[in-house]
Amino acid sequence: MANHREEIETGQLKVFLIDECHLMWGDAIGYVWGKTDQEITVPVVNQRDKQTYYGAIDYIERELLLKAYDTGNSQNTIDYLHYLIAQSPKQRLLIFWDGASYHHSKEIQGFLDEVNQGLQPDQWKIHCLRFAPHCPEQNPIEDIWLQAKTWV
Repeated sequence: MANHREEIETGQLKVFLIDECHLMWGDAIGYVWGKTDQEITVPVVNQRDKQTYYGAIDYIERELLLKAYDTGNSQNTIDYLHYLIAQSPKQRLLIFWDGASYHHSKEIQGFLDEVNQGLQPDQWKIHCLRFAPHCPEQNPIEDIWLQAKTWV
């Protein structure tokens, strides 16, 4: 990032730290309030059902850009990248994310090739870099996911 400091500080290059959070229904099972003389039924069809959230922290603005999906996959990742482009249409994006398989799938590579077509690497609309493997402490969005899951 030091090589791009001026571009980041002038707003030409937006830096996003991205991750997905998969909130399992089983994570949300807990206590319920009700009358003591009445049985309370809370139907949970499948504790493995989940809601997936894509989130990105804007490195400079310290904003969280959040969007819900039914699952984490290449198609939803591309949709989320389109969302980030729409939030910063006049800026190039530098994305830091983990090594999830769908982050480096053929579909993602094709999308990046299309978005960056004809541009030199230093002018790419989106440039993606991976965090070190198995190193969630590098990504501050992990702290946000932990707070959200604790709250739920």
